This record gives sequence, C-alpha cells and structure tokens, in this order.
Amino acid sequence: MEEKKKNTEGFIPAHGGYRKLITYQKAEIIYDGTVYFTKRFFQKYDRTIDQMVQAARSGKQNIAEASMASATKETEIKLTNVARASLEELLIDYEDFLRTNKLPKWDKEHKLVARLRELNKIPNGNYETFKKAIENESPEICANAMTGLIKVATYLLNQQIKQLEQAFINEGGLRERMTKARINQRNKK
Repeated sequence: MEEKKKNTEGFIPAHGGYRKLITYQKAEIIYDGTVYFTKRFFQKYDRTIDQMVQAARSGKQNIAEASMASATKETEIKLTNVARASLEELLIDYEDFLRTNKLPKWDKEHKLVARLRELNKIPNGNYETFKKAIENESPEICANAMTGLIKVATYLLNQQIKQLEQAFINEGGLRERMTKARINQRNKK
C-alpha cells in the first residue's frame, strides 16, 4: 500500500497519498463499474469494451500517478488533466450507449439523480455504495448511474486542478525550488 512520501530537507515536498483522494476513490468505482457494464452489455469482442475500460483505467491510474508525481507540480497538473480528459471520453461512451439504445439520458431533475447525489455524499463511499444502481437490471439505470458518477468525478477533478494551479502560483515549480535550494546552499558556504 502506498504512503505519502516525506522529505523534511531539500526541494522535493511530500507526495503520494492518492488512495485518500475522493477523486481516486470515485475513479476506482467508475473503473470497476465500467468493467462490469462492458461485460454485461457488449458482445465479447466488441472494441468498445477495450476503449471504455481503458478510458476508465486511464482516469484512475493518472490520478494515482499525478499524486505520486506531486513533487513536480507541472507533472501533477498535466496528469490530473489527462485523468479528467479520459473520464470525459468515457462519459461520451456511456451517452452514446444511451442514445444508440434509445434510452433516456437523465437530467439533473430526475428523481434517481437526487438519489445518486445522496449516495455521493456518503463518506468513504465505495462500489458497494453504488452497486444497486451499477448492477441494476435496467440498462438505463446502469448507464445513467455511471454517467452521474463520472460527472461527479470530473467536477471534483476540475476543483482539484484549480487547487493545483493555485499551489503552483503560490509555491512555484520544481525548477524554482531546485534553484532556491542551490542558492541557499551556496550562501551557507
């Protein structure tokens, strides 16, 4: 299990701890739900399966990689943005599924969207929290539940990127910290 790496000296700040990020937790649910969904609703050799699972995996893995690379703010921002883009691609796949199967795409006023909002507020929610929706008998409920989860995750990733941008503005990047550390060392001599 990964831990947050600590550095009390030098220019590389603490990094890691991605399993505690709500964005990572949501992305893990989305990945597991997508694996389930694609096995259930697509033919075995349909290329869409690989594409959807890969987009879900990319979302999750890039959040983890961004967290582990957080010592380099530029890389962390880039990878978090890649995660967001991958989940957006996956959202379009679910919307395509709904449209091509002539199933309604729920608006935010739909009664089951309100239920998804409630479930998303549960601290430490996991796959089991959303299992009834993800594994529902109705493909409409399954696909709309997944789109709801993806929308929450991308919203949270947008907020995370804004925070990372602000941290970069306030703290600078790795090169700036390296230069500052080198100047400080030179001034000590």
